[in-house]
Amino acid sequence: MSNPIITKKYHFCASHKYGNSNWSEEKNYEVFGKDYNNHGHNYILEVSVTGPIDPESGWLVDLQKLNVLVRSKIVDVIDHTQIEKDIDWFKGKQPSSENILIWAWNEIAPRMEQGILHRLRLVETHSIFTDYYGPEQ
Repeated sequence: MSNPIITKKYHFCASHKYGNSNWSEEKNYEVFGKDYNNHGHNYILEVSVTGPIDPESGWLVDLQKLNVLVRSKIVDVIDHTQIEKDIDWFKGKQPSSENILIWAWNEIAPRMEQGILHRLRLVETHSIFTDYYGPEQ
């Protein structure tokens, strides 16, 4: 029997600007278009956890503890920032959804006391989301 997967959603707002400092303005606009300008999103981060159910509580993860972890390590850090300027991990990296998820995974997964981080999903717009299942083992 496989384990259930529970997903909790978190919201934050942040801005970013794509660009490559080694390229000309023209090349940056050619590749990134309007995203070469600073712009923001109202993100939704979905944190999915799996694992065996604790027979005493009936839960696979204590959502209050998960909330404290995700809020302290992700939401409170990234909310209302300009990602590539305000968060050290992003210095020299694109503030893409893909990189945000890798950063978030590295902040959450090693600190989980119960359950196993299964998937992170970052919803950037109504039509774009990115999934990450962690580094390859």
